[in-house]
Amino acid sequence: MLALGVDLGTSNSALAFVRDGGAQPEVAKLLQVVAPGKLAEGNLLPSALYIAHSSECVPGAFTLPWSGEAALAVGEYARERAATAPERSVLSAKSWLCNAAVDRRAAILPWGAEIEDRKISPLEASQRYLEHIKNAFEQHLLEGGEEYNPAQSEIVVGVPASFDEVARSLTLLAAEQAGFHNVTLLEEPLAAFYAWITSRGHDWRRQVAPGDVVLVCDVGGGTADFSLILVSDDNGTLRLDRMSVGEHILLGGDNMDLALAVTLKTALESQGRKLDRWQFMSLVQAARKAKESLFSDLTKTEVPVAVAGRGSSLFASALTMPLTRATLDSVILEGFLPQAAIGDELRERKGAGLQEVGLPYAADAALSRHLARFLRRSLVTVQADAGLSALLGAEGLQGQAGFLRPTKVLFNGGVFKAEPIRLRVLELLSAWCGPQVPELHGTDLDLAVAVGAASFARMRQSGEGVRIRAKTLRSYYIGVESSQPAVPGYTPPINAICIVPQGLEEGSAIELPRREFGLVTGEAAEFRFFSSSLRTHDTPGTLVEEAESELEESARLEAVLPALDKGRELVPVRLEARVSEVGALELWLKHTKSDQRWKLEFNVRGQ
Repeated sequence: MLALGVDLGTSNSALAFVRDGGAQPEVAKLLQVVAPGKLAEGNLLPSALYIAHSSECVPGAFTLPWSGEAALAVGEYARERAATAPERSVLSAKSWLCNAAVDRRAAILPWGAEIEDRKISPLEASQRYLEHIKNAFEQHLLEGGEEYNPAQSEIVVGVPASFDEVARSLTLLAAEQAGFHNVTLLEEPLAAFYAWITSRGHDWRRQVAPGDVVLVCDVGGGTADFSLILVSDDNGTLRLDRMSVGEHILLGGDNMDLALAVTLKTALESQGRKLDRWQFMSLVQAARKAKESLFSDLTKTEVPVAVAGRGSSLFASALTMPLTRATLDSVILEGFLPQAAIGDELRERKGAGLQEVGLPYAADAALSRHLARFLRRSLVTVQADAGLSALLGAEGLQGQAGFLRPTKVLFNGGVFKAEPIRLRVLELLSAWCGPQVPELHGTDLDLAVAVGAASFARMRQSGEGVRIRAKTLRSYYIGVESSQPAVPGYTPPINAICIVPQGLEEGSAIELPRREFGLVTGEAAEFRFFSSSLRTHDTPGTLVEEAESELEESARLEAVLPALDKGRELVPVRLEARVSEVGALELWLKHTKSDQRWKLEFNVRGQ
């Protein structure tokens, strides 16, 4: 049996696995096209896809052992082509997958391109990456004389903690279409923490202590994810609880590359040299490579950046300019991680009345202010939860001053491979929290999510190992229309039934007391979900009258649930609720007279 962990990243993807009886995850070597007709293996698969022009599709150009002739390339070559042919390159598909402003199943990528042969959807791009990972892993095993059996594998895929329900559902669908079945999703910050535990062995228990609040600071190519994990004592052993999860922030390495490209473009335009749209997209990729070069070698003072010229001439001259260390520090450190006070609010930006549809990047680019906001809101979250407050203790709560103070920090994500960025975050935390906040070392920032997901998959198989507990921070309810005679001009009030009490551990299920409800099937019906952080004593089955005035509405779902027979039916059902490991509330509606059941689902971490 194998335990697989997959990181479907915005910039890079990876797979790690644990063999039956093994303890340490291994990183799979992923075969990919690095140049037409040339293949190579790597620990990472760049999350990039290139739609080749028909003139490039010569025999063997993009052929892989598991496929025939193809017009699509995934991986290293696709990322390299993004700098010279951005109109045929798909990047940041993961960011598009969580963009509610577009149809995520529609063929919209490359965004804004007018190529005639084909475009693909964010869903298909994600499926293509996962399919490539699966096929490359099978090839990796075959070369060692092994075979991959999906039916005997536990598969865990990492997703941002802040992913909404649609993005998580589409990730599961992409995995299924790629050939991965029975997939479990795991929050990426938790995967990073599991990777750290795995890397330290038994020594991890000596590096944290009861009372520690660990900030997992995860900034990748597309998103910034913050989570807090509390370490406490449980009868002589260490207990881990996820206390708080940040909001969905579309802010990461992609934004930094764009900002550098804008700065360089401005410098070029001041010299009278103009860039068209696709030259600018090429400049973004060239700026990324220059940024990585400067951050990886702190002795360099500048790196040349070149963009191919455009024009009728076959030998149109390239546009070149330097990216200097001073510009890099000014744009990245001062622009994205400026000095900020813990009480600083996010800066809103007024937009034009009419805007182009695109990725909904964060209005405020300052990660420092987003982090400060997260720590302030986390204190409110913990204070509202009696269980978490008890774990932190009265002394721990009294020691806070308007925000929850982390005592350790674990970095994750490719952005933090740059030492100056890590040091700036540590500097901010020290300014807010007093003495220097120690960094937890031991993980590979590119591979931690895959390694941690594989460790978690093995834990699910064996039932052994330390689990990070996560609880719901609110009570949740479903609206039920009260049964009253029809009165002209009068709408019956909506009552609500508690289906999940505050403090339920994620991954748990609750069957409500044996009470029947009437479920409308065979036609469109609206289901309303409510929540409360104040009604801490409600238990499953508690009836709340006039829910609209007593509770906060969390979500409305309109669905047509299939009827048992034809046409509209009102069928008797009982309710069973489950909160998954990634915060999805699943409400099962179970027919009392057959085995038929229906499922409603939404994200309990949504705003």
